[in-house]
Amino acid sequence: MRKKVTIVGAGNVGATTAHWIAAKELADTVLIDVVEGVPQGKGLDLLEAMPIEKRDSHILGSNDYGDTAGSDIVVITAGLPRKPGMSRDDLLHTNYKIMSDVVNKVVAASPDAILIIVSNPLDAMAQAAYKLSKFNRERVIGMAGVLDSARFRTFIAEELKVSVENVTAFVLGGHGDTMVPLPRYSTVAGIPITELMDKATIDRLVQRTRDGGAEIVKYLKTGSAYYAPSAAATEMVEAILKDKKKILPCAAYLQGEYGIDGLFVGVPCKLGGRGLEQIVEIKLTAEESKALQGSAAAVKELCAVIGV
Repeated sequence: MRKKVTIVGAGNVGATTAHWIAAKELADTVLIDVVEGVPQGKGLDLLEAMPIEKRDSHILGSNDYGDTAGSDIVVITAGLPRKPGMSRDDLLHTNYKIMSDVVNKVVAASPDAILIIVSNPLDAMAQAAYKLSKFNRERVIGMAGVLDSARFRTFIAEELKVSVENVTAFVLGGHGDTMVPLPRYSTVAGIPITELMDKATIDRLVQRTRDGGAEIVKYLKTGSAYYAPSAAATEMVEAILKDKKKILPCAAYLQGEYGIDGLFVGVPCKLGGRGLEQIVEIKLTAEESKALQGSAAAVKELCAVIGV
């Protein structure tokens, strides 16, 4: 039986996620969007690339959730970007309405699916999807930490002029200004970066990681990042479909771990065939723990606005 992944939202992040999944031959993909013609056109274009790539991946673009039935994983990227004059609360309410509509349709079509949430504000949208779907926490996971860690790894590799393959990095907390990059747990070929760079350099890279999304928005002016976010979502999809038991930083619903209860916050997660299979608790310093609690408080504030 071939695996099936639905991607909700045929914008840059959604379409590029479909591209990565098809290119890796991970699953057959349904690209769905409310806009007529866009998912169909992008889906067909991608399907026609498969003979060149020598991949037997099938891609279908659709406006009908009936086509998504029986999906193993649903990646939700749908939502509006913040526009001039729009408050964060406005964005929250608008995207919460979109998430409510999407989750209800997805759950009806694929009641056994695992949900990967990419829509922003990430942690609050993951919380909304969890409450709306009524799935257990193992089947609703937010994509943020993989992206934030990839940015941190990129900057570390560039600073030290080493292969990105040598670099591991951990970023915890909410997806935004309050994220918590952990230099002590970030390494180059097993060597902590605290042994390879001075504090001022590390602090600069940490801040650049926090500003990673904004830096790209500033360049693009009319859009936001999509290559790295879609690659991050695809790494999570691959870990689940292949039952890899891979430890990745993801937004997960905490039930007392790290002293946080009832909130989606970025932590190290083991992903496998059942979705979230374990939350890995690592020892934090008092300063790191305080930063993580602060990040959780910011997430809680957003969730309170939409009542989730």
